[in-house]
Amino acid sequence: MTPFELIEPRTLREAAAMLDTEDPAVRAIAGGTALMLMMKSGVFQPARLVSLRRVETVYAEIAAASDGGLRIGALTTLSALARSALVKSAAPVITQTLKTLSNVRVRNVATLGGHLAHADPHMDLPPVLMALGATVTTVAPTGSRTIAVADLYVGYYETALARNELIAEVTVPSQAGRRAAYVKVTTRSADDWPTLGIAVSLHVEGGMVNDARIVASAATETPARLQSAESVLRGVTVTDNLLKRCGEAAAAEVQLVSDARGSATYKSELLRVYMARAVRAALV
Repeated sequence: MTPFELIEPRTLREAAAMLDTEDPAVRAIAGGTALMLMMKSGVFQPARLVSLRRVETVYAEIAAASDGGLRIGALTTLSALARSALVKSAAPVITQTLKTLSNVRVRNVATLGGHLAHADPHMDLPPVLMALGATVTTVAPTGSRTIAVADLYVGYYETALARNELIAEVTVPSQAGRRAAYVKVTTRSADDWPTLGIAVSLHVEGGMVNDARIVASAATETPARLQSAESVLRGVTVTDNLLKRCGEAAAAEVQLVSDARGSATYKSELLRVYMARAVRAALV
């Protein structure tokens, strides 16, 4: 690796102020699980890294929100998230998803904010948080703002964040009355990058689906809401025939990409098949 300057500010706002909007060689680093690999391979050669390891500890905490949801600091490690009793109670789909998200060495270091900001379309938590209706609160030198996770991703490895803007907190609203599941389809081990990910969140009453949120990822350039598939489920009781229609609607709606894990045609067939499994898993 080439030499670089390392700065360790004491507050998140100071860290944001140290980022240079005109210089892409200046980056923030939290867990560094993705950034360090990019540096070692020569893909990214930083002039300066702004470390977040010494900023306020409140950004590494998990707390219950007043509505029964969650407030999660962006510097919370994925392992801490997986172990949290609060998370398991308020949004058990997050706990379940983390069981096969990479390996324990990565989860011990990687942070939630970094996971979201990296914008790799194969990440497991973005589609889950989108389906749960989560938002992120950011910090920049000029102030703060709130962005829905559904609006965070604007392109392949691209987010709506400014270069001097950092994720400070993730808020998950109350999931009362909702059921959720995440199905991860891999071509190798269970903790490998997914070929396809499907996150489903349903509000069910009396056996009927009142509301549905479905998000596909990994096979797409960014996590994508499947609104046509959602409309198939709303206002009905789920049957095998309905789930087949839901899978067909999803495959017809979303643009899939070919890569080393499979062709777009192959992934389209996976989406048809696994859509039914994801919805069934949410209903359990």
